[in-house]
Amino acid sequence: MHAIAIDGFGGPEVLRLTDLPRPAPRPGEVLVRVAYAGVNPADWKAREGKLARYFDYHFPFVLGFDLSGTVAEMGLGVESLTPGDRVFGMSRQGQGENGAYAEYCLAWPTMLAPVPQGMSLAEAAGLPTAGATAYGALVDAGGLKTGQAVLVNGGAGGIGSLAIQIARAAGARVAATCSARNADYVRSLGAERAIDYAGEDVVAAARDWSEGGVDLVLDAVGLGTLPGSATDLVKPGGAFVEIETLISHVSEADIATAATRGVRILSNMIAVARQPEHLAMLAELCAQGRVKPAPIEVLPLADAAEAHRRVEGGHVRGKIVLRVDDTEARS
Repeated sequence: MHAIAIDGFGGPEVLRLTDLPRPAPRPGEVLVRVAYAGVNPADWKAREGKLARYFDYHFPFVLGFDLSGTVAEMGLGVESLTPGDRVFGMSRQGQGENGAYAEYCLAWPTMLAPVPQGMSLAEAAGLPTAGATAYGALVDAGGLKTGQAVLVNGGAGGIGSLAIQIARAAGARVAATCSARNADYVRSLGAERAIDYAGEDVVAAARDWSEGGVDLVLDAVGLGTLPGSATDLVKPGGAFVEIETLISHVSEADIATAATRGVRILSNMIAVARQPEHLAMLAELCAQGRVKPAPIEVLPLADAAEAHRRVEGGHVRGKIVLRVDDTEARS
């Protein structure tokens, strides 16, 4: 099978198109014929070796957490799926197995969901990691409740664009940071307030929108992009949720200060064990039409390096996905 693999850590140039043996599903596994592979910030971090604390690598190593396609084979004991089912979900890259940048990929059945009616395979490939991460961070880790005021930092990105919709579907009010050019876009997703991070005082704008601060912040950007501390943004008793794989984290001093005001600073990783539930709930919201995929840009598999450069550079609206199998993609 064709695949994009790395033989060691490095920049986008280490990604190479190669041929690898087609894997065979073991008991409890599903083999998916991949139509599209989603490209996430976690992919370039995996390429550079920044995720080595989470799983063991082997080389050649195939990247790619997210996929869409059709079920090709099932291992012994898998009864929830049948060959030909259209599915989207996550590979086992997070467990050190080869990922989705390949014509065939192994997955656990609990990490696959049916592609909702009316959704293309390309759109579905952009959903799994970003959507399940947003759902887990907001609902599971953050304890999202109806009527709360939520601030999403990075509302136009893959995680942020889905987080706005998930929060709105839960009955929350939402504000989101974004560039001025993306203000109309984040409002179209359901944000009441679009805060221009370059031209406005984010803390003042958030506190003006929700007096005294917000109940919940989801930081989908990291890297110190929010000014001040969590206690400037979050009401006493509220929560500030970070995405663990963004690498940059709130300081120990801020954590201590927040604790004195009853503000919880949390990692989305406290909920990661329940990813199958988050993916299932995401799929249900999509099937109901309450969450819609982010805008998709499709690049061929051979252009994986260019996709990485663009995602690593930031400022991508929505998602980039790689077209892996032309035949599957057209089905």
